[in-house]
Amino acid sequence: MTKFAVLYDAGAVPAGEIGVGLADLGEIVFLVPDDSDHVAQLRPVMEMLGEVRPLTDPAADAASVRPDAVLTFSERMIVPAAELAAAAGVPGQSVRTAKLFIDKGRQRQVLRDARVDPTRTAVAETFDALPGALAEIGLPVIVKPVTGRSSRDTYAVRTDDDVREVLAEIGALAEWSPFIVEEFLAGRPSEPFGDYVSVESACTPTGITHFVVTGKTPLAPPFRGTGRIWPSHLPEAENQEVCDMVTRALEAVGSDCGYTHTELKLTAAGPRVIEINGRLSAHVNSMAQESCGVDLVRVGGLIALGEQPHLPPFDFGGKVHFQYNNIAPVAPARLEDVRGGDAVRALPGVTAYRNFVRPGDELPGGTMKVELDTLSGVCDGHDEVMRTIDAARGSLTFEFLFADGVRPVNGLDLTNH
Repeated sequence: MTKFAVLYDAGAVPAGEIGVGLADLGEIVFLVPDDSDHVAQLRPVMEMLGEVRPLTDPAADAASVRPDAVLTFSERMIVPAAELAAAAGVPGQSVRTAKLFIDKGRQRQVLRDARVDPTRTAVAETFDALPGALAEIGLPVIVKPVTGRSSRDTYAVRTDDDVREVLAEIGALAEWSPFIVEEFLAGRPSEPFGDYVSVESACTPTGITHFVVTGKTPLAPPFRGTGRIWPSHLPEAENQEVCDMVTRALEAVGSDCGYTHTELKLTAAGPRVIEINGRLSAHVNSMAQESCGVDLVRVGGLIALGEQPHLPPFDFGGKVHFQYNNIAPVAPARLEDVRGGDAVRALPGVTAYRNFVRPGDELPGGTMKVELDTLSGVCDGHDEVMRTIDAARGSLTFEFLFADGVRPVNGLDLTNH
C-alpha cells in the first residue's frame, strides 16, 4: 500500500484535514519533532489517522519508514521534508530550494540576481552587525528574522527613535538569530482592501499553475495579516501581471514540487515580491473546500507521488468568498470573554464563525500573529464582503485582562490594541 511520510508541526493545514485528504491515497506515517507543544496537543488526533513516529535523521527515517511520498504543510518542516525526500529517492523540492524558502536573505539575493525583484537588503549575522545593516540600506526599512513566520519580531523602522527602540527590543530577545534589513516597500492606496495580495501556486516538473490570486483585508499593525478574499479585487490585467512575476520568482528559486504561497506588495510602480513561502498559506485548504469543493491536501498528495494532477484556476461561480481573522492585541493579555458570536452567525453572507482562543487563555502579545477566531462567508461582490466583515467585527466584543485591568474591546477597535 502507498505510504505517505507527513512531517507535521504547527502550520497551514490541521492534522484532521491531512487525514481526510490522504485517506483514499494511502496510509500515513506522521514524523514529528519532539519539542513541539502543538504536536503534543494534536498527537491523539494523529494517532487516529495513522502511525506517529519521532523525526530523526533523514537517512534513518528513509530506511525505517520507506515512504512512497513525502509532504509537509508546516514552515518548520520544509527543509527536513526536502532532505527526507532526497534520502528516500522520492519526488520533492530540492534541498537548495527548500533552504531558499526559509532563508529570506538568500531568497532576496536570488530574486535580485534573476532580475525578478530589486529590493535592497542586508543581513545582520550578529547583533553587533545590525546597526551597520540599518545604515547600509537607509531608512525607512523593515527588520525581521531571516527565518521566521507569522510576523514574529517584525518591525517597521522609519526614524532614528525607531532605530533605538528596535535595537533595544531585539537586543533583549532571549536568543539571537540573524535578521534581515529590507528596503521599505510603500503600498499604494488600496482602501478598503489591503495593499498586498498573494498567489497560491502548485509546482511540478512540467510547470507552475497559479490556481488563485488572493485579495487581502488591511493588515493589523505592525504586519499581521487579517483576511483573504477570492477572487481578488484586482482587474484581470493586474492579476496577470502579478502571476507573471510570481512565475519568474518561482523559476528563479527552482520550485518544481509542491505548493507555494507568494506575497506581493502593490506599489505605485507595480507589484513587488514580499516573500515566497514553500507551503500552502494558513486556511487556504479549508477555504478551497468551502468555496470550490477542492481538497488541496489530496492534490498535494498526488504531486508528492510524482503525478501531474489537473488543478485549473478556481471557479467561484460569480460569487466572492472570504475568510477573516480577528488578531490578538500586541500587549500581553488574558482573554476573559467573547460576546456577539450568535449575532455574527446570523448576519447575511456569513457561513461560519469559530473561536480559536477561549476564555482563560493567555495571549503572549508582541508582533507575532495570534488568531482569535475565523469568520467565513460568501457575497455577491467585493464591496458587500467588506461591509459584512465590518458588521461582524462590530458585533463582537472581546474582554481582555491587561496589565492595568480588565477592558472590553469592540472588534472594530481591536487592531488599535
